[in-house]
This record gives sequence, C-alpha cells and structure tokens, in this order.
Amino acid sequence: MLSLYPQAGEGGGCFVSSKEPDRSYVAPGQGLDPERAAEEAARRARAKLRRYCAANRLNRLGTLTYGHPRCSDPGLVRAHVGLFFRQMRDKLGGDPLPYAWVPELHKDGVHFHVHFAVGRYVPRRLIESAWGRGHVHIKLLGDLPVGSGTLGEARLAARYLSKYVTKSFTDPATRAAGMHRYDLAQGFQPEATRLYGRSPGEVIEQASAMFGAQPAVRWNSDEVDLWIGPPAIWAQWDA
Repeated sequence: MLSLYPQAGEGGGCFVSSKEPDRSYVAPGQGLDPERAAEEAARRARAKLRRYCAANRLNRLGTLTYGHPRCSDPGLVRAHVGLFFRQMRDKLGGDPLPYAWVPELHKDGVHFHVHFAVGRYVPRRLIESAWGRGHVHIKLLGDLPVGSGTLGEARLAARYLSKYVTKSFTDPATRAAGMHRYDLAQGFQPEATRLYGRSPGEVIEQASAMFGAQPAVRWNSDEVDLWIGPPAIWAQWDA
C-alpha cells in the first residue's frame, strides 16, 4: 500500500501483512529499544511537517525573538505565538492562514525564540505589529535549482523547521514535557490517497500516472543494510 499525498507531491508505504500487528500499549520510554523508538517518532514528525509545508506551499521562513523581558516559560511562548498568528491573520483580512512554527531554546538553554513558515507575502511591519515583543525576521527562500518553484521552496522551509523538531527528540532538555514539539494551523492537513498493488513498482507507476511524471526522488528499504521492519518505499514528485 502507498499513501500518496498529491498536494505535497510525495508518497510512502510498506508491505501490508494479513497478520494483525500487536498494538499493545507501551508507555513512553518503556519500549524494547527507546533510542530507535525516538528516531522513528522524529522521522514521523519530520514527514508530517514536510508534507504540511509542501502541501500549503509555506515558502517564507521567519523568526520571532523576544526583546526585554525575554521568555523562559514554554507555556507562555505558546500563548504569545497563538496570539501572534491570530493578530496577523486579522491584519491580513481574516481569511484562514496556514502556518507552521517550532520553538527553540537559545544557546543559554533558558530563553526561547520561534521559527515559523507561511505561504504568502506579509509586510514586515505587519509582522512586527502582530508580534510586538521584540525582533522579527522574514525571508522568501531562494537559491534553489531553476524550476524548483514554490514546492521546492516549501520543502526547504520544512527542512529548516525539521532541524529544531529533531533536536527535541535527540535532546530531551529542549522539549517542555506535555507540550507539542511544533504546531500547525488546523484545517490544512493534506489528504492521503491509498494506492494498492502487488509490488512497489506497481504502486509507484499508479502514482506517477496521477502526476503525469516519474518521481524525482525514490527510496527503497532494500537499499538499507540491516533494515528493521517490513519492506518500505518512498517517492517524491516535482509536479
């Protein structure tokens, strides 16, 4: 089975066994291999963030920093950022606004700043007015190969944001317990189309027919030494 996300231009899947898997609950950190479990959780988080950014063409990357006083309370950061996006949306006319954001601790390990991505031009002064707590930075991502377009730019934005999400898995001290590692505007999640076939090549061909092109990038678990898990595939299209 291949889960295809047409809006994001990618899909992934694995061999589906007729045997019902063991879905017994395991408390966080109590699995047989906690390190591998953390890696898998980080991979899933990166994939979800990448698909969201790509599907909504979030190709502008910004940073919000605090002036004085700075903020060391993760709950307060989330309240401030929630207010920021509501005010920015209102200042832009009130239409729904897809966005993604990730908190990051300063090097001092105490105070926060925020990285975010949006998919439309927003005047810097409007961002400054909506934030109102310090400094802002915003840029349209470029320096990509000709033809990358907004889809390539959005994938680049997702890679930047994913670095901070991954850090929250590898360094637990950077994550506030009980709080999300990143956040997304609701209502903009890309929908998946399920494709079925008797081989990886068959489902990839089905997906390629939908896009009218062969995948630009293709990955197969057969290429990985000591792969653990069912056979898996992943592909990305530039269409």
